[in-house]
Amino acid sequence: MYTGLTRDGTFLIENGQVTKPVKNFRYNESPIFFLNNLEAVGPAVRVNASENLGAGGATWMPTLKVREFTFSSLSDAV
Repeated sequence: MYTGLTRDGTFLIENGQVTKPVKNFRYNESPIFFLNNLEAVGPAVRVNASENLGAGGATWMPTLKVREFTFSSLSDAV
């Protein structure tokens, strides 16, 4: 089981434009169910995956579209 938080990186998109931030989502998801529900994979982009933004935290990640993803709670966005 994986758990995480979007951390002020989730935005509402209307008519192809980012319009405002939305609440942060906490998620709990099994990697087996996640991969089984994978619908689309986009190009990989370089992201910093480190909490302290150090040099060792950079990785390449694709955008993913997953159906039936499990969100467990909300918190206010900045």
